[in-house]
Amino acid sequence: MAFGRLKKNKQDEAAAETAEEQAASAVDAASEDTASKDTASEDTVEPDAGAEAGSAGFIRDAGPFDSTEKEALDGYIDLGALRIGAAQGLQLRLEVEERTKRVIAVTLDLNGSTLQLQAFAAPRTGGIWDDIREQIGLSVGSQGGTVEERAGTFGTELMAKLPAKLPDGQPGHRVARFVGVDGPRWFLRGVFGGRAAIDAETAAPVEALFRSVVVVRGDHPLPPRELLPLRLPKDAQTTPPPETPARPDLNPLERGPEITEIR
Repeated sequence: MAFGRLKKNKQDEAAAETAEEQAASAVDAASEDTASKDTASEDTVEPDAGAEAGSAGFIRDAGPFDSTEKEALDGYIDLGALRIGAAQGLQLRLEVEERTKRVIAVTLDLNGSTLQLQAFAAPRTGGIWDDIREQIGLSVGSQGGTVEERAGTFGTELMAKLPAKLPDGQPGHRVARFVGVDGPRWFLRGVFGGRAAIDAETAAPVEALFRSVVVVRGDHPLPPRELLPLRLPKDAQTTPPPETPARPDLNPLERGPEITEIR
């Protein structure tokens, strides 16, 4: 298992970004922390855990899981708010904000496809995925791209495409598949890149990783849409970033040629 740390150089994405802003930043590198955030602490009473219905009737019985739904976490990688199931050939990159040194996302790399994960606090009374999808659509549209909302493995999903030039100068587009799951007082967002964004067979093992994720929400009150804290595993062997690192802007639509298709 290899771990990497990717520092985030853009200081305009403050640590207190809302979930909507984080989703927008995944398709808009120039997004700024200008939207207002609900600062009221949420009710700390837990709803019934288990099979609550999400978008498009998605039932969470088979994961992702809340920590109260898993009796044992042996074999899981402890990243704080997220526990990741180990898999052969899996590589992890923890993305760190330059100014605060806070880990703000984890990207899983499996067989050339990627899955970016972020977990957020959510209100006890309802989910936030519907609002975030709208924000993503507005951001992509403002850049001349398109989004397609569709029923997928995890309920309602978004396929986002932005115009881009390929390395050889040919016109093309970059693709990212956004999924979201509302859990008990948390929201988990995943962004599939590479072949997993467009090919069901390739996506299957990456989707299995997403399903196996365990969210550790904790009992402490947090404002809705606050990022849940991530950390580097204490026993992890870190690897230095490559000489030409991927763009540290949490923008999976600009994360290398593996997520590029020719028109």
